[in-house]
Amino acid sequence: MKTPITVAIVEDKEPIRQSLAILVDGADGFSCQATFETAEEAIDYLPDHCVDVVLMDIDLPGMNGIDCVRNLKSLCPNTQFMMCTMYDEDETVFEALKAGANSYILKRSPPHKLLEAITELYEGGSPMSSTIARKIAVSFHVSPSATSELDVLTAREREILDRLSKGHSHKEVAEELFISPTTVRKHIFNIYEKLQVHSKVEAVNKYLGRR
Repeated sequence: MKTPITVAIVEDKEPIRQSLAILVDGADGFSCQATFETAEEAIDYLPDHCVDVVLMDIDLPGMNGIDCVRNLKSLCPNTQFMMCTMYDEDETVFEALKAGANSYILKRSPPHKLLEAITELYEGGSPMSSTIARKIAVSFHVSPSATSELDVLTAREREILDRLSKGHSHKEVAEELFISPTTVRKHIFNIYEKLQVHSKVEAVNKYLGRR
């Protein structure tokens, strides 16, 4: 039986904290190991009970989530940190990433996308909500007309799209990149969302036309 992805949640609002815990614990392949109302509680517990993924709110009482990640990063080197917040201001996003966050997801993301993002993060990706990905692309100070739409894709997504453009099947892509077909499908879903397309043909055409 596959070992579940272990998750901890740092969120001060009890209804949201409970909802996230229920979502994670109720999904196949996931296990919510602990929840915390404050950053201080997380810092006290997690170094001795490191989990695979931490969902971290930013606006917490006392120490904020960004500083919490900064503190925990060296104490839990094998843990991946996902900011799960309402804030999408540029300064907040970049401060979180500089502090060591591996992913940045907005709370308004649908539940299934949150679970997909946790899986992608666990498997080595850096999932971002589409609005966050666009902010990061724009941060390179390139004029919008000169910025390729493909800049929002991760290196792994580009690899997959390149192989799809050559006519490879999902199974072939999975074998070549040493990942599962399920992971390939999840990356393709993210590609569609980021490029704002609805089919493989549209995605490949955009890739070939803008490479």
